[in-house]
Order: sequence, then C-alpha cells, then structure tokens
Amino acid sequence: MRKFIQAVACAASAGVAIILAFILYIQATLPDNFYVAEGEEFIINSKLTITATATQGGYAKNLDPKVFDSTGNCYSINLNLFRSVPIKQVQVHVVERKMVIPGGTPFGIKMFTEGVMIVGMSDIQVGTENVNPAKEAGLKVGDILTHIDGEKVTGNTDVAEYISSSGGDEICMTVNRDGALYDFHLQPIHSEYDKTYKAGIWVRDSSAGIGTMTYYDPENMCFAGLGHAICDVDTGEIMPLSSGEIVDVNISGVHAGESGRPGELKGTFSSGTMGELLSNTEKGIFGVLYDPYFGGEEVPMALKQEVEPGPAVILSTISGNKPQEFEIVIEKVNYSDTSPNKNMVVKITDEKLLSTTGGIVQGMSGSPILQDGKLVGAVTHVFVNDPTRGYGIFAENMDIELISVEKSKIAA
Repeated sequence: MRKFIQAVACAASAGVAIILAFILYIQATLPDNFYVAEGEEFIINSKLTITATATQGGYAKNLDPKVFDSTGNCYSINLNLFRSVPIKQVQVHVVERKMVIPGGTPFGIKMFTEGVMIVGMSDIQVGTENVNPAKEAGLKVGDILTHIDGEKVTGNTDVAEYISSSGGDEICMTVNRDGALYDFHLQPIHSEYDKTYKAGIWVRDSSAGIGTMTYYDPENMCFAGLGHAICDVDTGEIMPLSSGEIVDVNISGVHAGESGRPGELKGTFSSGTMGELLSNTEKGIFGVLYDPYFGGEEVPMALKQEVEPGPAVILSTISGNKPQEFEIVIEKVNYSDTSPNKNMVVKITDEKLLSTTGGIVQGMSGSPILQDGKLVGAVTHVFVNDPTRGYGIFAENMDIELISVEKSKIAA
C-alpha cells in the first residue's frame, strides 16, 4: 500500500511539473502587449482555449464599452488557459483599424550603404610571409567602415584610393560595430604582386536585387516590402542604408526551387524609379512611392491575435509585372516577440505555383498573405530542404516598423 501511495505521489508530482512547464512555455510564447481595433472584442485565435478577462487594480472587472471604442486607450487583460488556469497579464492597446492596399508587385532594389561593409579579409604576401594589417589591427568582417583619418567614406573607391596613396604611413580607420564607433590604427603594406599599398580587406558599398511589395499606405504614400532585411551576401549582416530606390521590374523567368537548392525569380530592371528607400530593417524595407499605387482595393490589416492556422492566399508575381493569387495554408502561428519576422509557418498548396516555381523562391519575399479578407502578413523565408514551406511575418509587425520610419521622416 505504501509503495502504491508513493507511486501515485510521484505520478502526481510529475503531472504537476509537466503542467507548470507547459504554462511557462505558453507564457514565453505570448507577448506582453497586444493591439485591438477600436470597438472590437479582444480574442486570441488559438487551438488552445485562451480566454481574456479585463482587470483594474488587480480585480476582474467589466470595462466601460467606451474603453474599446476610443483609440489610444490601454487596459490590462488576464489571460487564462482553459478558462481557469492563469497564464499572464498583458496590456491591450486600442488602435484604429488600418486600411491598406495589398501589393504582390515585384520591384528592383538599388541600395547604397552608409560607409562600406568589410566583407572579407585576404593576406598580403611580403617576401616569404603572409600578413594582414587589418586583422592585426583588430578589424573584423561585418564592421562598417565610416571614416579614414577623419575623412568620410562614401564608397569602395574612397577606400582603395586612400590606402593606395598612404605611402605606407599609419592610418586610422573608424568603424561602426554593433552600433558603437571604434578607431583602429593600421599600417598598409606594399604588395609585391599589385605594386600598391593594401590593408588586406574586401569592402562592399551597394546591393541590388528583386523583392515584392507587401502593402501600400495610401494616406502617406509609404510602402512596406520584403518582410526581412537586405543583408550582405557574404557576412549575413544587415546592410546600413545610406540611400536607395526601387524601380519597376519585369519578371522574365523562374529557376524552380528544389530540396537543398532555393530557386529564384529572374527579371529585368527598367529605367523608371518607383520610389525612395527610407529604412532597411529586420522587419523589411520601407519607403515612399513617387506616384500613388493602384494595385487593387483597400483591405483591413489584421492584428496578430486574429491570424489563425488554416487556408489563406498570397499575392505574388511569377511572370511579367502583374500579381496573381495563389492558395496556401498557414500551418503554425507564433506570437512570440523573439522572432520578429518568423511569426508563421506557411505551406504552398497551389498546383500552378508549385509546378512553376517548386514553392517559395528568392524574389517572392514580401508577397502579401491574406486570410478572411484581411492582410495578415508576408512571406519572408523559404525552408531550404522543403521549398513548399517557409516563414511569414505578421503585417502588424511590419506596420509598427513603418510607423517608426514615418515618425523619423517627419522629425527629419
């Protein structure tokens, strides 16, 4: 009997531990802040039964309906699992429901960096030895070179000319590393092969590629695209934007993706400029269009808790410059703030798209995702080993970033 009681106690303890671990996991995956459209009830679309109770002063309370009807209001919500198990308290902010025009239109990206990025290092042969002045000075791949001896660096040519004309004298390189500025002193070495002075670094000052517009805000003529940052192809670091533009592009072909080898859209840039780039962030690229975008009708933007697993569509262009609608399934939704551009797992189910591209390919990043008539997000990444599946970002996350960009533009 005693052993039986001990076994029951152990089982009960294990069960409690599992439940506590599950609650902690749910707590970690739910953010501390949500938004709700004015006049609407706060509901989380989840397979789990997560209920919400408004609170005031720590006590459950039925709030005045005016709280929900007034943009700018904020209130506390207790989230419960299965209606009775407390999870956490979150803040809910009342906002106006935003109306935007979904994109799906491809565009060419021309971008110049602020300073130049160090993308590689190479040794210089001196006699029988190989040396690297930049590495010895402490410079690293991924550093952003902003100044040489106090002079602003604007491009690759500046760096090459300054180093080659140094005569071997010590120079001071100022770099931006993780948002902080550092000075490094190095002495260029005369290359016996090139007959010129070198520092042992490779730098890049620009980038170009094809992406997809996610949405256009007709109130301020701003656009959002890609859903992820433009990163250097060698370092993987976000390229710091100095200036850039987007141009019309015509999709002329597709290299279909397959397991282990992502595909890509092929296209040609036109001479006409569509707009100016203002920001390159982990949540996408943002800017202003020079002319109004007439891509389609306005639709409401979904808030993250309104997105749910199930059927949806994407707008994307795989030929010419006109977007088409393709069927997908949202397989998983992740509310956590830890992955700002990997909020959904999506799977391509449209036979036409699968037969043409094999699934998600490079250039489709930014393709808007629509569910129940609302813009819920954009395609961001493809799974290398399964091109039919990939990640998506919440439209809400992109819009928060766009609002920040707009405020910076007004302040400037």
